[in-house]
Amino acid sequence: MSKEATPRRKARLQEVLAHRQPDLTLVLANIHDPHNVSAIYRSCDAFGVDKVHLYYTDTPFPVLGRKTSASARKWVESVRHRDRAELFAALRAQGMQVLATTFTAEARPLRQWDFTRPTAVIMGNEHSGVNEELVQAADGQLYIPMYGMIQSFNVSVASAIILAEAARQREEAGFYAAPRLAADELERRLGLWLEK
Repeated sequence: MSKEATPRRKARLQEVLAHRQPDLTLVLANIHDPHNVSAIYRSCDAFGVDKVHLYYTDTPFPVLGRKTSASARKWVESVRHRDRAELFAALRAQGMQVLATTFTAEARPLRQWDFTRPTAVIMGNEHSGVNEELVQAADGQLYIPMYGMIQSFNVSVASAIILAEAARQREEAGFYAAPRLAADELERRLGLWLEK
């Protein structure tokens, strides 16, 4: 059953859609903890990420609690991929630079990357990080500088930090000042969102 399209609700949905960034995305690679996945979806929605790519090859996608995830997941599209070739074909078709989060010597600090370019960031699972086959196929590697004893952030926290930096750069470049989706796509999406 569709929700009543009150002027206030419609205006709010239009405002959110106008801030969506269709050329900024995360790849969730075998992240198994449902709380982390739910938190990542919330960060994606908050920073205007339009779509999340799911790469689950050796881990099932977690069952997410309705309370914690439903509100964010219904506003962020999910695209599943069967294998690396399919994932990278989809990202390359959109002209994305693909960055993997790692701690290798080749990784560059977060702020050295240009997030005003179409960008996909691969977030690895909680125990083993990003799979080596994905790292090898990526265009580059990034890490978040840390200055304490702990050497890594929780994956959902790391996702939020990366998206916050991307949003900072994009806001400075005016990317949130005008809609990035085409007018016909905005109308189509508004119609779908009004049904949610």
